[in-house]
Amino acid sequence: MSADVTGTSPPAEWGDRRSREVTWYDPRVTATAGRHMSALDFLGAIRDGKLPPPPIASALGFSLVEIEEGLAVFECRPDESLYNPIGVVHGGLVCTLADSAAGCAVHSTLGPGQGYTSIDIAVSYLRPVTEDSGLLRAVGRVTRRGRRVAFAAVEVIDGTNAVVATATSSCLVIDPPAL
Repeated sequence: MSADVTGTSPPAEWGDRRSREVTWYDPRVTATAGRHMSALDFLGAIRDGKLPPPPIASALGFSLVEIEEGLAVFECRPDESLYNPIGVVHGGLVCTLADSAAGCAVHSTLGPGQGYTSIDIAVSYLRPVTEDSGLLRAVGRVTRRGRRVAFAAVEVIDGTNAVVATATSSCLVIDPPAL
């Protein structure tokens, strides 16, 4: 067994060291393209592989699979590399999926030049997630779109169609600068 970052060898009962490679593309390519496209065309280009996904999607292994005005769906098949110390998928993955689904649902409603940023997110974890949970689907829907603030709700569903988490989020809508 090879030495870890401390220079010592871990105990044999830890088993073999595992690894996962993460690759991504320059995020500026996607961001720049998005400035010149409608919100739905932009998100559709990411979904369809015409624009590179954001690095966070590559790092955590999730993808945008469905987009329409006011709706965004992300999928992820969790593995043990996403486990926390108690042997289940870290809640941060589920929260990130929910945040992505909520944010992109809001993004899909934006006009030319508008942007958004999350104000808050509240996640309720309803059941544990493991690699045996199968494919996770985070379905985000805009529940109210105001001029300055948009609200979204998300359900995260596992491979048996059980709801593993719900979330609500609010996003600040940012208008383009006046010329």
